[in-house]
Amino acid sequence: MASVRTLVKKLIPTRLFKAIEPYGHLGESIVMNIVTGFPARKLRIIGVTGTNGKTTTSFMIHRMLHEAGYTVGLLTTVASGLGDDITPQQEHITTAQSLKTLRRLKEFKNAGADWVVVETSSHSLAQFRVWGLKYEIGVLTNITPDHLDYHRTFERYVDAKRRLFKIVNRYGLKFGAVNADDPSADAFVNTVANHTTYGIKKGDLRARKLRINSSGSTYSAEIGKKTYDITVNIPGEFNVYNSLAAVAVGRKIGLSKKQIEKGTAALEGVEGRMNRINAGQDFTVIIDFASTPDAFENLFKSVRPITKGKLIAVFGSAGRRDESKRAVQGKIAATYADTVILTEEDDRDVDGLQILEEIATGARSVGKKDEKNLFMIPNRENAIGFAMAQATHKHDVVVLLGKGHEKTIERANGENPWNEAEVATAAIEALLAQKKA
Repeated sequence: MASVRTLVKKLIPTRLFKAIEPYGHLGESIVMNIVTGFPARKLRIIGVTGTNGKTTTSFMIHRMLHEAGYTVGLLTTVASGLGDDITPQQEHITTAQSLKTLRRLKEFKNAGADWVVVETSSHSLAQFRVWGLKYEIGVLTNITPDHLDYHRTFERYVDAKRRLFKIVNRYGLKFGAVNADDPSADAFVNTVANHTTYGIKKGDLRARKLRINSSGSTYSAEIGKKTYDITVNIPGEFNVYNSLAAVAVGRKIGLSKKQIEKGTAALEGVEGRMNRINAGQDFTVIIDFASTPDAFENLFKSVRPITKGKLIAVFGSAGRRDESKRAVQGKIAATYADTVILTEEDDRDVDGLQILEEIATGARSVGKKDEKNLFMIPNRENAIGFAMAQATHKHDVVVLLGKGHEKTIERANGENPWNEAEVATAAIEALLAQKKA
């Protein structure tokens, strides 16, 4: 099917292809549902969408329901599976093509799944790739400009996300959990019959008595006269929002106070999301998938206050993707980090030095100087090794952004094996060996 799509894409003008592509996917989804026997018909499905936080929120909801005794399927960017049997995802895609998704849903259905949590991308919604999935709960984590290379305008991007809530409004609980602190919240609240808004600044469900530290956070989730004592074992204020979404879903499904509190505390981490690497070094190394301006802002706001030494950031920006965000990424990183090291991040067939120069423009705009606190090292492995050597004090923090959990890196010659954690560990070990020599 992919080869046919590639051939069609080559034969017709780009604008025409973009116009008809969603309907090609729709036809494919309808056919694949017929072939697989409409596996989603008797499944209860929770969809999680948003610009950032989708994966972690999906994992939180999955773990909470699993701890409460439900049989729960999970489909995310990072991994998929049923219950404790979760397998890493190899592809660079959030929501898979229709046939793959339907086959997994059929497996979950045959295994007796009570619920399935599906991380749902704007692309899959705009292209009707999730046609046939009867979502009855929808979650919006947040929404900021992203994927504009595909959607073209922010309004079209928002409309694509809203399609999830339109589907939700036709089935089962017809329930939406919406981040009240997001400026686009009303567009989603007004799309679904039943909803709970959540947030730190406002919302039906509010985080009170919030305490955030380097390992996570604790807070009281309050709604009406109900209070839940929540512990989040993943750092970052943004994970407070993710956990609030999980609490809202747990409440709607009917979980008890104890089940919600135990469930939110049970998740200890998600691969590629605020993961710490410890290989014997005395400084801190964090790996995160952050690749959008909003994700950068959230991450740096969380990491900067707990960094007593230098903050060293390593990142790039993907080729054949939204170019407008590159200078913004550079400006945000340079505002918070003491040292910025620019490198490859799935350059594909785009000139990597051109990408780095576009990011560097933003970094220079807030005072970073080339070869002083702004470096461009095209090879990611070399860049990571260089970053580790810059961490000269135990209070220094190195953040490696953009690749996270991904197991390949895309270059002009195609996909190459990659494991950010392994590369970082090897770099640290080499540095320690060099110091001992």
